Parts: sequence; C-alpha cells; structure tokens
Amino acid sequence: MTPFPNRITGAAVLAGIAGQPVAHSLSPVIHNAWLQAGDIDGAYMPFAPKDAAGFDTLIAAGRAGLVQGLNVTAPFKEQAFALADEASDAAKATGSANILVFEDGRVLADSSDGVGVLYALAEQAPDLNLKGAVVVMLGAGGAARAGAGALIEAGASIRILNRSRDRAEALAADLGPSVTVTDEAALAEADLVINALSVQPAIDLSALKPTAVVMDMTYKPVVTPFLAAARARGLTAVDGLAMLIGQATPSFTALFRRPPPPMDLRALLLAHLGEAA
Repeated sequence: MTPFPNRITGAAVLAGIAGQPVAHSLSPVIHNAWLQAGDIDGAYMPFAPKDAAGFDTLIAAGRAGLVQGLNVTAPFKEQAFALADEASDAAKATGSANILVFEDGRVLADSSDGVGVLYALAEQAPDLNLKGAVVVMLGAGGAARAGAGALIEAGASIRILNRSRDRAEALAADLGPSVTVTDEAALAEADLVINALSVQPAIDLSALKPTAVVMDMTYKPVVTPFLAAARARGLTAVDGLAMLIGQATPSFTALFRRPPPPMDLRALLLAHLGEAA
C-alpha cells in the first residue's frame, strides 16, 4: 500500500481500543490504515487502563467529549456493558460490549464480536449451515460469551466444554436454553468446534466427524497448532484473523461515523505479522 498521510488538525476525531494488556492488538494497525487510506482527520490509539477504576476514568473522558468512541477488549468487555446508558440487542444477548460510542455525554454499547465470528465462518467455511448445528465452545470466558450470541441467533445450539464446570454452568445460565455444559463426548456430534481459550486446547481431534469445522479465535500465529492439527486431519479450519477483520468494519463505522474505505486487510495484517498469505 502506498502511504499518504491523513491530515491531523484541531478537528481530528480520536477513538481507540481499551484493554489490559493492549500492546499486542492489531486494531490500531487496521483502523489507522483505514484512516490513512481515506484521508480522514482522525487517529485511533491504544489505551491500557491498569484496572477497573482506570477504565471508569476512561469512560468519564468519553462522556466529557475527549474520545469519540472505543473498542474494548479483555478484561473490560463486561464492565463496558455495565457502564453503558444504552445497549444494542447484540450486547444485551451476551452481557458484554466491544464497542462504546460517546454521544452528548451518553454511552452507547454494541458488540461486533458475533459479526466477526459469522464473517469468518462465511468466508472460510461457506458450506457450514449453522441452523441446527451443534457448536462445542472450548472455554467459558469473555471470548466464548461474545461469540455465542450470534451463533444462537443463527440457529445453532452451544455446548460449553470448560475445565471449570461451575464457570461453564454460570455462562450457560446467562445465555439461555440453547446453551448447555458438556464434556468431551460431545465432540463426536460437533459440527463446529471453537477454541475461545487464550491457550491451545488439549482435545482429541480424532473424535470429530470428517465434516466438522474447527475455529480458533486467536490469531498469533494465524495458523495455530490447534488449526494445524485440524488441517492435518483434513478438517476445515477457520482462523482468528478472519474474525478480527469481520468485527473491524462495524467498529470503524460506529467509531468514525462512516464506513471504512476498501482495502485488502488480510494482506496488510499478514505482512504486519510477518506471515505468508
């Protein structure tokens, strides 16, 4: 991509991403590339509040008009939802938010994580029909919560497989009757297995049927050991980079009040990560 500097003036719009840690995030790479390509007077910055009180302070800055909007990542997604004055159906479905927009002192919450999951599946597993599908979700944390709502709305049923059964049962209770807690026996009936853990799972992929799809929400490396093992079995693999790209467009549109300019984000991000296409 040929760089051309977007202008930064006194009227520049400021948005960003809040998380702890946040230095690893690719969101500033994505959004600032879009701002530059569109010659938009704005900037997208990382914010790393040290704790919940620090995040409260950042939200107060947004209410005061210092920041136009934020993406939110771990561990603040549920706190972001709780602090909002108004929330979208997608955010309400999971009790978490990865987008906060500030308007006239009010906080509006939304979640595009589910959009990202559906985008990634449509792009890399187009033959998967989610209506009536059995999805085994590995993990019961914020990532699992964020992705589950859109899958349920698409007609899938969720089976949560987590080391802490109590945490899995709490998440299932929050998400409703389409979600149950399971053990590894459920892998045999899974149409889709999603790793929503921050670590690589230790499960037996040989239990999966040949038509099963395997997805990893992490993207460093893009082809994780989990996905590499799935591909070695001949299974369809969906990477976390596609999910990140899928959730970025609605984020940019919400934060900067306009759609992003067209760009091959995957090529940009693979080059940034130093990985081959």
